[in-house]
Amino acid sequence: MIQSVKIINFTGFKESEIHFSKGLNLLIGENGAGKSNLLRLLYSVTSVSADEGKKKPNTIPTKNSFQPLIAQKLLSVFRPESLGRLVKRKQGREKCEIDFKYLHSSCDIKFSFSSNSRNEVEIEKLPTETIQKQPVFFPTRELLSIYPGFVSLYELYHLEFEETWRDTCLLLGAPLTKGPREKKIQTFLQPLEEAMGGNLVLEPNGRFYLSLPGKGKLEIPLTAEGIRKIAMLSRLIASGSLLEQGCLFWDEPESNLNPKYIKLVAKIIFDLASHGLQVFAATHSLFFLKEIEILSRMSKIQSSRYIGLSEKNEEFLIEQGNDIADLSLITVLEEDLMQSDRFMEMR
Repeated sequence: MIQSVKIINFTGFKESEIHFSKGLNLLIGENGAGKSNLLRLLYSVTSVSADEGKKKPNTIPTKNSFQPLIAQKLLSVFRPESLGRLVKRKQGREKCEIDFKYLHSSCDIKFSFSSNSRNEVEIEKLPTETIQKQPVFFPTRELLSIYPGFVSLYELYHLEFEETWRDTCLLLGAPLTKGPREKKIQTFLQPLEEAMGGNLVLEPNGRFYLSLPGKGKLEIPLTAEGIRKIAMLSRLIASGSLLEQGCLFWDEPESNLNPKYIKLVAKIIFDLASHGLQVFAATHSLFFLKEIEILSRMSKIQSSRYIGLSEKNEEFLIEQGNDIADLSLITVLEEDLMQSDRFMEMR
């Protein structure tokens, strides 16, 4: 689990130290305020550590192995022409510094790179062990409809898609979990399958279908996009990718969902966080935030963290607290509330 990150001169972040909850972390702000950049940075570094741990279990990391992996992951996820393009824009040479602290300090890592760097990072603090659980990244769009052949195509050709899509597709193709954890998994799956009207299946032809009781199977591209997003969530729960001790990074979970499905997704996210999954969700939906706030007030065990982001003079500004009331008015909330006021004045 990520405890904190200190960022200096990364994209629009001048100097920020952000602390996270072990449960649910909500990144709130308008478009262009740095939510997605922060989400992708957190995912990229954690993903490199988990990948290395999976490939080389019980092996102590080395600078020679970690430095090129972090550089390549940042390039593949952010898609700049060079690594130096991720350094905050200033005249002259600048240095970007990133300092991650995890629940287990043996996983901590600190690295830097300069504005004239093409594809090199310098590790200043090396972890002595790797992350054990693979993190999961949900992009704003669903991926089930592009899944067939996407990973092999991505590996063979230079495609202008960020690597989070490839990583998530790999997890979507993972086998389903059996054994003692099935009962817990089913408690999360049941409301999702009720909303879909069936269950998601992956056929040997490499395509996903929605199996509808008494109606046969429906090709997943023929279903509504909101259903596909819920189906993605169900698949990753069924495979065990979204169980305790891992991390979920979700960019705009409310995207392309109607209010009924937003309520469902908010409840599932909240429940997953309550059962040991560390969740990072970037949003600008007042409806989604209200649902999380309702669930938080009803629960006595949930730990949440609110991180408000805004942009001023090409710099990302951050507020943070354990309650949404700890933040000053955020644009996303302000606009929704002003719209409600205008509507009431017309009555």
